[in-house]
Amino acid sequence: MRRNRRAVTRATAVAAVLAGAPSVIHAARTGGPAAAVRYGLAATRAAGTLVPPGRPSLTRGLLAHGVISMLAGEILARTLPRRHPVAWGALAGLAMGAINVGLIGRAFPAIRDLPLGPQLADNAAFGAVFAVVVDRR
Repeated sequence: MRRNRRAVTRATAVAAVLAGAPSVIHAARTGGPAAAVRYGLAATRAAGTLVPPGRPSLTRGLLAHGVISMLAGEILARTLPRRHPVAWGALAGLAMGAINVGLIGRAFPAIRDLPLGPQLADNAAFGAVFAVVVDRR
């Protein structure tokens, strides 16, 4: 399905920024605001281990997150149906999360150490937010 390139870019950016909300909220509920900040930084650094040479870093983490988000946005832009896009987006995000975090990420200790449930919720949120934004007129 063809979607407007500008809309796909905008939806990807918005989803990338907002998708971490479930895990950050979970961290805040279980450990307070300081824990939420620590968690957000730890999760970003953990993503940095995906970039060679595999050391956790905030800069590498932001880079890895950006690239992964762009790939996920492209996949969603090409496959998301027009009917019930938010539900399909959330389901697709959850599936991508199961692969990215549940399978691939388990090989990286810094990612494996993060709680799986909130990470999967972040991926589902990415898909849902992307779907809300991409076809908005």
